[in-house]
Amino acid sequence: MKNALYYGDNLEILRRKIGAETVDLCYIDPPFNSKRNYNQIYNNVGGEDRAQAQAFIDTWVWDERAIAGYDEIISNADGRFRPQLVELIKGLHAVLGEGSLLAYLISISLRITEIYRVLKSKGSFYLHCDPTASHYLKLLVDSVFCSQGGNFQNEIIWRRTGSHNSAKRYGPIHDVIFFYVKTARDFTWVRNYRPYLRGYVSGFFNKKDKNGIYRSQTLTGSGTRNGESGAPWRGYDVTAKGRHWAFPGTLAEELGIDELPSQREKLDFLYEEGYIAPAEVDGLPEYRQYLHHNKGTMLQDIWSYQPYTNGCLEGIGDAIDEDIKWLEKRGRSERLGYDTQKPEGLLTRIIAASSNEGETVLDAYCGCGTTTAVAQKLKRRWIGVDITYQSISLVLRRLEHTFDAAVLETITIDGIPRDMKSAAALANKQDDRLRKEFEKWAVLTYTNNRAVINEKKGADSGIDGTAYFKTGKTDNAKIIFQVKSGNVNRADIATLIGDMTREKASMAVFITLAEPTRKMKAEAKASGHFRHESMGRSYDKISIVTVKDIIERGIRLEIPMSLEVLAAAKRAVSSEQMDLLSA
Repeated sequence: MKNALYYGDNLEILRRKIGAETVDLCYIDPPFNSKRNYNQIYNNVGGEDRAQAQAFIDTWVWDERAIAGYDEIISNADGRFRPQLVELIKGLHAVLGEGSLLAYLISISLRITEIYRVLKSKGSFYLHCDPTASHYLKLLVDSVFCSQGGNFQNEIIWRRTGSHNSAKRYGPIHDVIFFYVKTARDFTWVRNYRPYLRGYVSGFFNKKDKNGIYRSQTLTGSGTRNGESGAPWRGYDVTAKGRHWAFPGTLAEELGIDELPSQREKLDFLYEEGYIAPAEVDGLPEYRQYLHHNKGTMLQDIWSYQPYTNGCLEGIGDAIDEDIKWLEKRGRSERLGYDTQKPEGLLTRIIAASSNEGETVLDAYCGCGTTTAVAQKLKRRWIGVDITYQSISLVLRRLEHTFDAAVLETITIDGIPRDMKSAAALANKQDDRLRKEFEKWAVLTYTNNRAVINEKKGADSGIDGTAYFKTGKTDNAKIIFQVKSGNVNRADIATLIGDMTREKASMAVFITLAEPTRKMKAEAKASGHFRHESMGRSYDKISIVTVKDIIERGIRLEIPMSLEVLAAAKRAVSSEQMDLLSA
């Protein structure tokens, strides 16, 4: 079965495209602008910096879509929603009022309901958020999962950055990840370990015999118990000491003795294999835990940058200096330039713990594709969904770059325009969330995902994308793109010539849904040619490309690019890029 990448609203896709109980693991990291002042969100107070809050406002605003979602939940006409969720949303409406925060919570409620439906009975759900609204989100997920036999497993704290200088409060440096399972007692779980903290090995594994370095651990717990746990064994009367037999948490797994049917047989095995020695203090036996049998410490619910050892004594072997370290703005080759990108190590840990090879992983807000890339590496089937074509473009480019072009043949891509009718439908969508999506699709498709989309709204608003192409070993030049979905005429080309001059671009491409006029073509030709010396050929300074050319003839930009979206999304050409050219 192929992997699937869906372009569109994830609620519609979850409901129409993904069947019930088909997903083994779902991770989502929905957008939420934590830069806004919390009190302004809670009280619906305006006045904050509009540029800073734009991403939040664009996505979460009390509008017709939010009202429709609220009415759908409250009316619950088809019985889709749990009564607990309905009552919760009614209560939140009374407390929060009709504003951006409630709009956000309604949107997430609709989608969590569908995520529960598509999860298999042994499935798991991870919700990545920040402390701004995590307390509300937990109530939402509780009302959906726990009301139907699911269970809340953990609140995971992940240190997402180094430090923040914050006025009159502690620096906010962590994210929250909620871990839920669909069935409380029967779900996929693969125990994960991390290396010991530096200093732990030398401090505790301080004994040695012919079998290696070890530490002593008790085989008993406090208090007496009846039955096998309290029965004497090989002359040791554990009850007389006020204790009972109890194995360390991972002992049986480490030594592969889980299948032994009784505790006595497990004790006999340890004794015969030389893992048990008399205690030095209270006369009860102890277990010799050898370092070479040890996997480290079972993962806890705080995931943070820590100085770890590689399992050897200090001074022997290398140290490991990071545990899912955050993505720094500089110096990390993994970074793609995507604002909310998460490190692959984070998703590796989640996917490895809650799924097996061949099982299906869903990310309904797949962004730059970290979940899909890690699932591919770990041999899972995956489903990615995103409402922006820029994200879809990044996912495809990332997979192609990480693996090879053949990986694209293993993906079913849904929602991307494949004919003129669907292209026109995208251009004419009225959904505010999808404004500029047609332009993004046209530019990125024509450039094979090598252009950078212009997100600015100002003097250069007529430019929809920018790319840089090689003109020599250490030189490059700029090409700009403009997309039009309505009527076009000669004046559009004249305006583009002015934009090209202002932006100091060497070439420009005009992409149009409508057929260009004869005068437009003549105006473009009159702009002249750009001589590409290293390619040994000339290009029109202004090219006119139709959407029909892109869809039906497969026309693509053929000039060698020097700026890849994968490595530099949303970033202008820099000296670092020039270094790349000469490499």
